[in-house]
Amino acid sequence: MKIVIAGAGEVGAHLAKMLADESHDITLLDDSPEKLSKISSQVDIMTVTGSAHSFHDLKSTGLAKADLFIAVTPYEERNVLACTMASYLGVGRTIARINNSEYLQENYKAKLKNMGVHELIYPESLAAKEITASVKQTVTRQIIEFSNGKLLLMGIKVRENASITDKPLKELQLEEHNISVVAINRDNLTIIPKGNDVIKNGDIVFFIVTRAEQQLVLDLTGKKPFEVKNIMFLGGSRIAQKTIEKLGDQYRIKVIESDREKCEKFAEQFSKVLVINGDGRDLKLLKEEGIEKMDAFVATTGNSETNILSCHLAKSFGVRRTVAEVENLAFSGLAEKMDIGSLVNKKLNAASYIYKYTLNAEISKVKCLTATDAEVFEFVAKPNAKITEKAIQYLDFPEEAVIGGYIRGENGHIASGHAQIQPGDKVVVFTLPSGIKKLEKFFK
Repeated sequence: MKIVIAGAGEVGAHLAKMLADESHDITLLDDSPEKLSKISSQVDIMTVTGSAHSFHDLKSTGLAKADLFIAVTPYEERNVLACTMASYLGVGRTIARINNSEYLQENYKAKLKNMGVHELIYPESLAAKEITASVKQTVTRQIIEFSNGKLLLMGIKVRENASITDKPLKELQLEEHNISVVAINRDNLTIIPKGNDVIKNGDIVFFIVTRAEQQLVLDLTGKKPFEVKNIMFLGGSRIAQKTIEKLGDQYRIKVIESDREKCEKFAEQFSKVLVINGDGRDLKLLKEEGIEKMDAFVATTGNSETNILSCHLAKSFGVRRTVAEVENLAFSGLAEKMDIGSLVNKKLNAASYIYKYTLNAEISKVKCLTATDAEVFEFVAKPNAKITEKAIQYLDFPEEAVIGGYIRGENGHIASGHAQIQPGDKVVVFTLPSGIKKLEKFFK
């Protein structure tokens, strides 16, 4: 697929690297030669120095023959206009990064579509949704719903008190309880487990379950949910703002922000939120603001190291739930070793949303997982697709992937070897990056 990306910032650069690894024909457009030079030294892509607002520069990317145009500059008005121009020049589909939730309202989305802006992505809102879920679901590292909760993916860090440790999976017979273990992350390596694999203390285990079995998974892993009432945010970023909007009024929230102007804006917008102007790295300030009384601590400054270290500090004060925004992927392993809790990465969220438009199969959902290099897809099984021809155990499915479950009509089901996928089923597949292309032939 030929893809043109406008904007070589964090999201654009990450997308370019990820999609180039999948053998797509990528062209990256930006007005900064320095940014383009840095990226082109790391990955084999074509770069064009120019403006996303210039018809001439857009044409020079070969846009007329492109299948997909992605505008992810920091400025939403540029992205919207660039997509409109790209549509006029003949590109197949456009995606614009936005910073304004108003655009997501259906009537406005329809207007933008008429202008040639086919899809919208709001990375901060996606990150805020993930943080909100992490705060509300206190015993999982990650929880993802498929088809409005008909199936759930639960990522749980297993401790030595869990009853399922140190036993081969085939002995546990979890499938009989409608539970599927689709992956194990151990020492930053992802394992697609077989029957002889065992779960060890410290593993992050990914389960596919129906909502009815959610509590059983918590029992088996020795997890006891607790109520969150008091939350402290470090950093008054847009992600923090969107998270507080999504959390609603049932929490007591404090925000520590070093920029006074941001503090004033925050206080104006959220009358029930206590906003403190100060340095969140100041131990004395954190004690004065009662960090040891917090149920949850969320670090969303623009600095990954600050977010990791502050969550580690919050843990030392006894805060049970911590969430860190970690944009530097190189620090993810360090954060996991420090056991700081849930990680959120804006770039991965954006990549997840866009990724489904680059595959030659119908996909209703895709998620890049923060605790692992693996991804989870919700494919739609088409009539006559290879996935529908035989029972799962006879499909010669890629070793790097596993079918966790499927949704048929209104019901979610855990996949067994005897099950046969039918046309129209939504199939939840967990896969390592090397298995993604192999999956397409089963679903296209």
